[in-house]
Formats: sequence, structure tokens, C-alpha cells
Amino acid sequence: MGILSNLEPAPVFHYFEEICGIPHGSTNTKAISDYCVTFAKEHHLNYIQDDSNNVIIFKDGTPGYENSAPVMLQGHLDMVCEKEADCDIDFTKDGLSLELQDNVISAKGTTLGGDDGIAVAYALAILASTDIPHPPLEVVLTVDEEIGMLGASALDCSPLKSRIMLNLDSEDEGYLLVSCAGGISTLAHLPVKKEEKAGTKITLTITGLLGGHSGVEIDKGRANACQLLGRTLYALSQKVSFHLLSVNGGLKDNAIPREAQAELLVTDTADIAVVRQTIEELSNIYQKEYHAVDSGIKLLLEAENGSSSEMVMTADTTAKIITALVNLPGGIQRMSHDIEGLVQTSLNLGILSTKETEVTFSFAVRSSVETEKSELVSRITCLMEALGGSVTNSGAYPAWEYRQDSMLRDLMISIFEKQYGRKPVVQALHAGVECGLFSGKLPGLDCVSFGPDMNDIHTPNESMDVASVQRTWNYTLEVLKELK
Repeated sequence: MGILSNLEPAPVFHYFEEICGIPHGSTNTKAISDYCVTFAKEHHLNYIQDDSNNVIIFKDGTPGYENSAPVMLQGHLDMVCEKEADCDIDFTKDGLSLELQDNVISAKGTTLGGDDGIAVAYALAILASTDIPHPPLEVVLTVDEEIGMLGASALDCSPLKSRIMLNLDSEDEGYLLVSCAGGISTLAHLPVKKEEKAGTKITLTITGLLGGHSGVEIDKGRANACQLLGRTLYALSQKVSFHLLSVNGGLKDNAIPREAQAELLVTDTADIAVVRQTIEELSNIYQKEYHAVDSGIKLLLEAENGSSSEMVMTADTTAKIITALVNLPGGIQRMSHDIEGLVQTSLNLGILSTKETEVTFSFAVRSSVETEKSELVSRITCLMEALGGSVTNSGAYPAWEYRQDSMLRDLMISIFEKQYGRKPVVQALHAGVECGLFSGKLPGLDCVSFGPDMNDIHTPNESMDVASVQRTWNYTLEVLKELK
């Protein structure tokens, strides 16, 4: 028996636990896609599986709903794969190790993938049911949402007849999402030149940060490990001479980096003491600056014994990388003047990577104003070109604009008030959801995004509340019942 086998609603947690046992990180979605296809075959449901591994499953309306307007249930199959430093899971091969404590589900040492495994579990449980009243259903399960909504971008929507969509990709029960920012993935490239130098090799690690979703948590004031690394390297460069061997940090462009590392070669061994002192001073400064929002920041230094000869980046390349890290924009750029408390424009340096011939800087750029999104890309491009680099963009998706007249929103508000005895919060969100892409592809689409309570998504502290999953399940079934 599974660890979730005694929880209700039993079908939902059954499918969620099965999903957690299948590796399904972004770009590694064939197995989970095939699992959904096998499910459709076993339940004698028509389906489409495309070359990207997107899956659409169709089910007729139940008695009395045969002629109702079709409804789309939508979520994504991929998850963000983050883990603690001492966790030995191989996300490409291993399932998650689930934990249940105080009616809260998490995964040992890793992200849980409740974003968006719970949407898939809800959908499969509804498709498998024989006693849940519902209109004709089109269950659309996309891939690679977490790396730029690539699956939704590639999806052929021509087979879809529904113009009512329930997107189950939100993490706050009681909130109905009706608008979101658009975004783009921007990759900056800086060429690397190398030379041979002798000196002492030092590894500098910035760790202990909280991280988080770069759309949902961007307004929490948390530190970005890659940006702190740039600040640290610049401070060191003002006191000692060194050459970089590598700079690396972060795993996903839409997750705020929790750790970053630089390898550098100090040519004068007498400077090592200065480096140690500077790192200690900066560690105290960072802890003081972020004490209220990111108190676990640590700077670690490891110096090799003796001198060695290494192929290092030239002084010019080293200076350019530090200049880029210090000056590339990051974090909130503008707040909305129309919606109080809403981040309008931001970007996140999510992945810093050293390759053989270049260093790359990968950003998730978000804005509900298209021109501001373009302007941020231009700022990155301007700086990189001045440093002799270049920029490539991918995965652009449009903003999901607020719909003044929404039958679905009004219905869901009414049902929520009856079930909960209070009004839901109707909100716009800075994080991107696939509703924008589907709205662009399906003119007239009426959609709302919602979901159960989840905390610390995209981090190893991610958790999901069991009672909230059950309430949201009941709410979803009532919405389907009323869409007759």
C-alpha cells in the first residue's frame, strides 16, 4: 500500500502517488506521457499524443450532459526538479520519496511536483469515474511548462472544441486567477578566452538561500545566489588579483537560485588571507541585509594546498563576466499602477553556466506589459553586445488579459461562496500560466486557474495540504456539475 492510500479523495491520491513514482522533470516527459496514454486505453477513452509528448484525452458527457458545451481540464505533466545537496536521487530515473506528516504531503529532500501533478491526478480521477456528473471533457496535459510552456506552444489546438477551461495550476486555495503576465526565456552568451596560469585554486560557494518560484516569490525580497556571486567576485577583484576557472549556479530559469559557485585561481598565495577575510565580511553583510527574508545565507571557501598550473579565463574575460553579473538587471523592475501589490515586470537570472567556450546567463523575463518585456530583453542584449557577447530568446508566451465578461468566473465565484461561506479572491498573477497561450489559440476562451494550497513550490521544501486537496476536489466537481 502506498503512503497516501488512506487519504481522501482516494482516487486523486492514488493517481498522484503513481505520478510521483514516475520521473517527470521538464524535457523528461515520455514516461509520464505514455502513462497517460495507457490510462486512456485502459479506460477506453479517445486520446491524442503528439511528438512533444502532450496528451489530450476525450470523454463524453454523462447522462443529461451529452449536449452540454464541452469543458477543458488543463494542467502540465512536468515538474521542477530541485533537491537538497545531500540527496542522491537521480531525477531522470528515480521516483520521489513521499512523506506524510500532520496531513501535509512533501517529498524527502526534493521538490514534490504538486505543481502540477495534482492537476493530472484530479483529471485522471474524473476521467476514471463512473458517478461524477460532467459535460463532455477535453483533458489537455502539456509538457515542459516549467521551462517556457514549450508543450502548450507546440500543441495543435484544432481538435479542441471547448471554449471553457479549468486550469488546475494555481497554488492558493480560495484564489481564482483570471489574468497573468507574459514571458520569455532569454539566454545571454559571453565568449570565453583562456590561458595557462599558476597559482592557488579556490572554490567559493554561496549556499543556504531559500530560492522559490521566480514569479510567485519574486516579491518576497529573497536573495539570488548568482547575483550575490557577482557582487562577491567584484568585491574580491577590488582587493586581489585572480582569474576565473568557472562560474555556475541555479538549475531552472524560473526558480530563484539557492546556490552558486565560482572556481578561481589566486596568483599570489599571500592574497588568500585577504580573500578569506573579505568572504567573512561579506557573509556578515549578506546575513544582515537579508536577515528578515533569507536568513540562511552562507559563504563557503575552500582553498587547495600548494600551487598548480591551470587553464584559466584571461583577465579580460574574467573582468567581463564579473561586469555582466554585477550589471545584468534582476528582480522586480516595476509594480503595477492598476492592481495594488501586483508585480508588473521582473526578471530572474535562474541559471549561470560555464561551458568550454562560453559562459551563459539564462533569464525568465516576465511582464503584463509587452513593451516592458521587450525593453528588458533589449537591456540584456545591449550589455552583452557591449561585452562582446550575444543573446538568444525562446519560449515567448503572451500575457493573459483580464476578461470583463466571464460566465465561468461568475459561476465559480457563486459556487465558492456556497461551499466556503465567503467570497474568493479574484486576482491577477505575475507568474505565467498556460491560459495566455490557450487564449491566443482558442478565440473566445473563458478560463479560470485555481488549485489547492501548496507551499514553497520549486524548492525541496515544497508541500501540499491534504484537506485543501479534498476541498478543491469537491469544488471542482460542483463546478463541473453546474456547467450543464
